[in-house]
Amino acid sequence: MDLLQPQHRIYVAGHSGLVGSAIWRALAAAGYDNLIGRRSGELDLRDHDAVDAFIQRHQPDAVVLAAAKVGGIAANSEHPVEFISDNLRIQTAVLDAALKHRIPRVLFLGSSCIYPKLAAQPINEDALLTGPLEPTNRAYALAKIAGIVQVQSVRSEYGLPWISAMPTNLYGPGDNFDPEHSHVLPGLLRRFDEAARSGATEVVVWGTGSPRREFLHVDDLAEACVHLLRHYNDDTAINVGTGVDVTIKELAKNIAAVTGFTGSIVWDTSRPDGTPRKLLDVSRIKETGWSARISLDEGLASTYQWYESHRENLRG
Repeated sequence: MDLLQPQHRIYVAGHSGLVGSAIWRALAAAGYDNLIGRRSGELDLRDHDAVDAFIQRHQPDAVVLAAAKVGGIAANSEHPVEFISDNLRIQTAVLDAALKHRIPRVLFLGSSCIYPKLAAQPINEDALLTGPLEPTNRAYALAKIAGIVQVQSVRSEYGLPWISAMPTNLYGPGDNFDPEHSHVLPGLLRRFDEAARSGATEVVVWGTGSPRREFLHVDDLAEACVHLLRHYNDDTAINVGTGVDVTIKELAKNIAAVTGFTGSIVWDTSRPDGTPRKLLDVSRIKETGWSARISLDEGLASTYQWYESHRENLRG
């Protein structure tokens, strides 16, 4: 059964961000042209009353909650209050309004960082809430867990076919490339590019380089979201990833090659590594008929091309 029809009005919350803009492109490419979006300057998603009025006015058939306050280890460690408060307010405002006005279809996007720090690898969906979280992003993770539980609660109490998805580490066009407060891949890409262009002889990278991470191109996630909106209807927050990981050391070497940096990579072991490994078990989503298509090598190359063409106007 296809749960999303071409005529449906779809509100993409966070449509101008990395994830939301990719989902918007994927929906449009799939023939869904009745799309609704507002930038943060037009609608503050932390404002419960404003969001309620917006949902009431537009009455979407589906809502994709892709809006969130996100960042890497440094940002999460330095600003935990903002990460838990902003995300909780965004989530409750959108989900409360969607429930009040009985929006039939909602997709909430969580994150793989909400799993226990020492979860068995690859991480199955059943690992959620079975152990302690990674301390550096605990505030963000708890907010996302609350969103997933809210979606599950709506399903059990009201019977609406709302769903949640948990993507792995994302990257791609439109990312935040700030060298200090972004996620690891775009932050490294910018730092290695600047080092290559300035003729620097070394780049310092946080940690030991030993943690393993899985990276999913945002266009793959977007296609997965369209697929799930159309076909998935289950209480389980489903993993979305590639099922393949690399060490941060391998990632840094690949980025150095892509950007043309030929100097030394120095590891600052006084800085935190974060979770030692985070690889998702993607067997459940594969069973629904979806798999990632974009390899890390292909994705890095295309992301760097996008970065080069937008270098002068980037955030940070």
